[in-house]
Amino acid sequence: MIPFKVMISLRNTTRAWQAILVGAVLLAAACAPRPTADRGPLTADATIEHVYVATQRDLTRPRQTFGQPRNEQLNFFRATVSIPPVHAPGKIEWPKRGQPADPGLNFVVTDTKVYDRPDNFVREMKRDATMRETMVFVHGYNNTLSDAMYRLAQIQADFDLGMSSVLFSWLSAGDPRGYIYDRDSVLYARDDLERVLKKITAYDDSSILLVAHSMGSHLVMEVMRQAALRGDRALLSRINGVILMSPDLDPDLFRSQVEAIGKLPQPFLIFVSREDRALSLASFITGRKPRLGVIDGPETVEGLNVNVIDFTALADGEGLNHSVPATSPAAISLLRGMFSQASTGGGGFDDYMVLEAPPPETGALPIPGGGTIGRTR
Repeated sequence: MIPFKVMISLRNTTRAWQAILVGAVLLAAACAPRPTADRGPLTADATIEHVYVATQRDLTRPRQTFGQPRNEQLNFFRATVSIPPVHAPGKIEWPKRGQPADPGLNFVVTDTKVYDRPDNFVREMKRDATMRETMVFVHGYNNTLSDAMYRLAQIQADFDLGMSSVLFSWLSAGDPRGYIYDRDSVLYARDDLERVLKKITAYDDSSILLVAHSMGSHLVMEVMRQAALRGDRALLSRINGVILMSPDLDPDLFRSQVEAIGKLPQPFLIFVSREDRALSLASFITGRKPRLGVIDGPETVEGLNVNVIDFTALADGEGLNHSVPATSPAAISLLRGMFSQASTGGGGFDDYMVLEAPPPETGALPIPGGGTIGRTR
């Protein structure tokens, strides 16, 4: 029998090698050109999504690279994104490398509009809405503006949100080698994200749902902490819910942020996957301590009044399992059902929920607490 200490050592060694291999893949990918959003015409049967963007990026050079000074001005624009009729839930249909975008097969941008004033941006964004609540999406590490813009368009289409949405695009380098650069950029973005939230909530007494992915979760938590330390409970009271998807956060730091914020907006959901290979690499880089997005039990967040949902069983391998709730068709179907139930008072969220994969013979998804949800086609 292998001694327990030896087993732990072997497990840690295996995880370290896995992180190194993932890192090697990412560094190789860094040398490849990243796709960018292409213009294209409207096409029959396409789904049209208006993506409103508040960004720190200079719109004349939206790709942030190492060595460039960070832009000091917030910019506001709207992109009209055409999603092709062949779209599959969870996917962003990019064109093949070296080929032009085909509106019948790929995401394309059919129109853009730049706003000279944030008030005009908010007013027009609200006119597109059917609800008074606005979802603000904050992307994560290694994202270009095109990546984040198309991801929000895909989320809007697949989840049929029914509310207006705003992408806050901070100055990620959009390069897997830029992990430390991106962590600095998150801190640089705190004041600007706070300004955007205040602008949105000042209009028509609106409320906000904050959704953050990966390193964007650090930014969202820092902004709420900052508002609490300033005594700005008015802003915090306008946040009707928070979703942290695959959060790239040290659990101890998260706990200290929660303690500074005090009463958290509700619901406060954390989506995790124990097979998140991107966060495994982040854990290796930051000291071999598991990140918040890969916790495997409720103890880490005990007493913080948050709900953790484990998506490990629904992972489909897309994007290193780092965006499962948004990229897995099974996860999208299940989440739509859970949110629908919660909105009608038919069920809430347990403190710690481990979701199960659908039985292969039925193709139906079990709902925690009973029942099933059919797969999205």
